[in-house]
Amino acid sequence: MRILLSNDDGIDAPGLAVLEKAARRLSEDVWVIAPSGNRSGFGHSITMRQSFKVERLAPRRFQCSGTPADCVIAGLHWVFRDAPRPDLVLSGINEGRNVAEDVAYSGTMAVAREAALCGMPGIAFSMPRDSQDYDDAALDWLAARIEGFWQSRREWAIEGHWLSVNLPRRVPAPVRAARIGRDKCATRVVIHAENETSADIEPLADRNYFSTAGDENSLIDSGIASVTSLNWMGQGAVPASALFEPAEAETAVSV
Repeated sequence: MRILLSNDDGIDAPGLAVLEKAARRLSEDVWVIAPSGNRSGFGHSITMRQSFKVERLAPRRFQCSGTPADCVIAGLHWVFRDAPRPDLVLSGINEGRNVAEDVAYSGTMAVAREAALCGMPGIAFSMPRDSQDYDDAALDWLAARIEGFWQSRREWAIEGHWLSVNLPRRVPAPVRAARIGRDKCATRVVIHAENETSADIEPLADRNYFSTAGDENSLIDSGIASVTSLNWMGQGAVPASALFEPAEAETAVSV
């Protein structure tokens, strides 16, 4: 199985290293194409009317000067141009949860969404900033979850859908389908300088942490990994409960 990894936190991000270790438990054919620096909040922007650079750092490891979505484009149109395309695209693990409105803002989501647009199964992983370090048991658990999602891809990787997985602070953990909540980020800004005609404005990444029973935040804070199945069209997001039998959604990991 050929696996492509990317993210929006950059090539040196700790979460990407964790995801790569887990992926290598499943396959020796693991590739990384990630932004050269942090691209958080870039959404699904792609580079147009100018070029971006892709540079090989090591065998099967590349950095990209463009956006997270550009990394997938670079893979399909250059890295894998004369080779089989990836079977599975993994994004993350994002430094910070991706819930509610983050689906629109997040470059982590854009990687999985771009994979779906290109007809490849895509899964975006995120975790709270104060999460545990991943030991061997945690990596084994994560690899098993990826394997489970891969085996069930015919149930969810259809008609432009991809998965968003928000990990809790500690794993192993139960996995349940989540309802998409409402939790706005960047509700505050810092105005560093202003005059009558201009302002220097910095949006802050902090959030409200609004939560209702069954949404992503409530599951994360209860120590449960939340899964949502999203449609690339951005309308009528399909709840991941469609992927599980009712009994499975209420018990420990079954995917």
